[in-house]
Amino acid sequence: MDPIARNHVTVTGNPAADQTIVFVHGLGTDQTAWHAVAAAFQQDFRIVLLDNVGAGKSDPEAFLQSRYLSLHRYALDLLEVCEALQLQGAALVGHSAGAMVAALAALRQPDRFSRLVLLGASPHYLEDGEYHGGLTHAGLNDLYKSVLHDRPGWADAYAPSMLGPSGTASQSLRFADALKAIPSDRILTVLCSILQSDLRSDVARLALPTLILQTRNDDAVPPAVAEYLHAVIPHSQLVMLEVDGHLPHLSAPSLVVEAIGPFLRA
Repeated sequence: MDPIARNHVTVTGNPAADQTIVFVHGLGTDQTAWHAVAAAFQQDFRIVLLDNVGAGKSDPEAFLQSRYLSLHRYALDLLEVCEALQLQGAALVGHSAGAMVAALAALRQPDRFSRLVLLGASPHYLEDGEYHGGLTHAGLNDLYKSVLHDRPGWADAYAPSMLGPSGTASQSLRFADALKAIPSDRILTVLCSILQSDLRSDVARLALPTLILQTRNDDAVPPAVAEYLHAVIPHSQLVMLEVDGHLPHLSAPSLVVEAIGPFLRA
């Protein structure tokens, strides 16, 4: 399958630019979530946007449950897109699960990328001894039950908590609708691939210059996780954004642009 069509890849920005930025979205969003942030880099960078398989306008027939039980398959998809576009030395910017997809891709082919931005990223969502991922096993089971038995109610409550107080009602509504639109036979597979992943040993092997962005209060990823990433990833920087919520690229894109601009242009 052609990866450009499979992932509904969009290439914009300056075609003559020396540098390329690839944006990777997280759960419940698609490439359009990056539009406000990507617009700030259109003149100086080539911009690559894509929809992860199972999201947005990606090929609906590409999602096979047996292939997407972990984030590793999404990372391979991303690498296939980069290969098709003949990208070399590109910057990767990922949000949430998309941040871990970007990290896994960078580990597989580090020479293909120049730097990495992890926004609202978590290598492991579960509490584990002194590691505070934010989610207990009981909480995970309750989440699965809510998704199975009352997905509309879960989505309507989950969306505003993820946007935070800076998010608008229309943004929360769109995010909730996107979560409801994920087919019932797919949603648990996607959630399991994210929430039950443990990529702590993987991220510790990252060698690229890495910028970690974290909001002050995030119901999905506690600040302690960002501090953990900063401690274990060599050559990393940590920037705490003065905003709440898990989707600052939607609720406060100017803060994200301000944080990543100097890093991408260095």
